[in-house]
Amino acid sequence: MKIGIIGAGQVGSSAAFAMMLNAVGTEIVLVDLNAAAAAAQAMDIVHGVPFGSQVLVRAGDYADLAGAAVVVVSAGVNQKPGETRLQLLERNAAVFKTVIPQVLAAAPEAILVIATNPVDIMTSVATRISGLAPTRIVGSGTILDTARYRSLLSAHLRIAPQSIHAYVLGEHGDSEVLIWSSADAATMPIEVFSRHVGRPLTKEAREAIDDGVRNAAYKIIGGKGATHYGIGAGLSRLVRAILSDEHRVFTVSTVTPDAEGITDVALSLPRVVARDGVAVTIPPRLDDNERRALRRSAEILKAAQDAISL
Repeated sequence: MKIGIIGAGQVGSSAAFAMMLNAVGTEIVLVDLNAAAAAAQAMDIVHGVPFGSQVLVRAGDYADLAGAAVVVVSAGVNQKPGETRLQLLERNAAVFKTVIPQVLAAAPEAILVIATNPVDIMTSVATRISGLAPTRIVGSGTILDTARYRSLLSAHLRIAPQSIHAYVLGEHGDSEVLIWSSADAATMPIEVFSRHVGRPLTKEAREAIDDGVRNAAYKIIGGKGATHYGIGAGLSRLVRAILSDEHRVFTVSTVTPDAEGITDVALSLPRVVARDGVAVTIPPRLDDNERRALRRSAEILKAAQDAISL
């Protein structure tokens, strides 16, 4: 199956590289305003094919997306010095006004996976521009935050992260909500499991994990300028689930009719992802504090999404 990636920068190229290594799809087409950069990224990835999987990777134009089952959109502009967040959003919305119609003209049946930040707001923008059913616009949301949460719990508990069920919901950003009340491992609540293995989740341990998840991006960007390997791997896994019709649960972002009383807001909740995009949204089990925090996250996102003029 063909996959399109719009934006051949660090996120788009990392996603393409992860897809090649993991045999996701049979063809990957990189499209970028800078055609030379897209061609260079494709060539570099192709040179890794002998060490990975037999996937055709090439640069192309929008017309080359014809027949694509999934198109990942990671195109966008960076924030300028002195520029407000809303001004940045307006400029990225202008990018999407150009990109989304061209994608759909070439691949009208494709599922769109949005990876441009701020991803929840850009998921809302893409939905409004495209006119598609919200279930066909899948924002990467908090899939990376959830992975970070499980990774840090894994290190503390000394078990594999795949054995932990724990989620980060709401915004992919400062108002995100780590869900502790329903986190579990080996059928036990995570607090009980932690005591059982002699690694109790003390107040200090929980605060360290929360900080590690919430501030991971700042630390990575401070050290090397960008985050892209983690989300590249996450996008690869998400696209595999779509292409393979896996019905796997991810914390992805889509426009949601009602999230804790906030209407028509894009944010992350546990959702079943399959060939047609989001198949089912699962109402999370939350305690009162988590419910209030999720509503606050939804309010913040709703205000930002409503401020964008299209």
